[in-house]
Amino acid sequence: MSGPMNVAAAKALTRTETLIDCSLGDWDIVIRQCRAAKVLAKLAARLEDHGLLDLIPEAPRRHLISAHLVARRQNQAVEIEVEQIRKALARTQVPIVLLKGAAYAMAGLPAARGRVFADIDILVPRERLADVEAALMLHGWIGTYHDAYDQRYYRQWMHEIPPMQHIKRGTVIDVHHAITPITSRIRADSKKMLAAAAPLPGHDRLFVLAPEDMVLHSATHLFLEGELDSGFRDLADIDTLLTHFSAADDSFWERLTERAVEVGLARPLFYAFRYTEKILGTRIPPRIQAKAAVGSPARPLLSLMDALFLRALRPKHSTVADRFTGIARWMLYVRGHWLRMPLPLLVYHLARKALAVEQSG
Repeated sequence: MSGPMNVAAAKALTRTETLIDCSLGDWDIVIRQCRAAKVLAKLAARLEDHGLLDLIPEAPRRHLISAHLVARRQNQAVEIEVEQIRKALARTQVPIVLLKGAAYAMAGLPAARGRVFADIDILVPRERLADVEAALMLHGWIGTYHDAYDQRYYRQWMHEIPPMQHIKRGTVIDVHHAITPITSRIRADSKKMLAAAAPLPGHDRLFVLAPEDMVLHSATHLFLEGELDSGFRDLADIDTLLTHFSAADDSFWERLTERAVEVGLARPLFYAFRYTEKILGTRIPPRIQAKAAVGSPARPLLSLMDALFLRALRPKHSTVADRFTGIARWMLYVRGHWLRMPLPLLVYHLARKALAVEQSG
């Protein structure tokens, strides 16, 4: 596999030291791509970590510092919001497993550095879902997607209830009861992953997924769901998680590949390895690549996935798009729905969504 592809944002994140020699024209492209990909603050953090931020020309440095400050404030706000959620669910005594960005932030992981947030995701036991939803409503969170079909779509087929938004703070929480939808063609063993969650020191009833499961959940979210507007950022998250966990524990790689098979997520892990290496140059030991190949699709399908993902995982910006990029994104969107619902439901769901878009236009 090749190293980082010819995308300015990818080069900026993986070869940060070369940025001090960039022209202002180069910086214009880097800034625009990184902002579109939601990794501008992450780039600022990496420059700061390398002691290079003060060496950047003033104009791009202002953009970087501004994004970095916003991300830092969001990280602080996440800590406050997580505590509000914990208090709201205190009487239920339900264990709260934080997912994705909130988990990275609360666990103090490098993936949280410069990461921006849209919502907070939690995972709770499915049998306690009603108690959790009722407790959150009592503390100011209200449901969204009030259409009867949307309610049925989430509650009968999805792995989460409709997003809930706080009536005063406007913050959004996604309450999951599984890692993958009930009807998904690739179904994770969510109970095993929930059982292996680790408590957050100093935070009563707050947990995060085990390191291997954290990577697998991130890979599953990115490569199975079909929503790729933040795909480049999510890929950068996986790269950072892999680099951090493997550096901290020599046995991590073996545990990760074994765990993927154990919980039924060998396919998304294969894609995570393949595309983090191709796009971001992530260093994955050859023996681990060989073990992960158990999750590879047949060669013709893999060629198609390369054509789609290597376009759709770039920053969503005109400077890295070609005439097939929009088609690739649409095909992966349809694929994401096909993976998580039966064909008759898929046809009805997409037809309904297309009609809604037409009527709103």
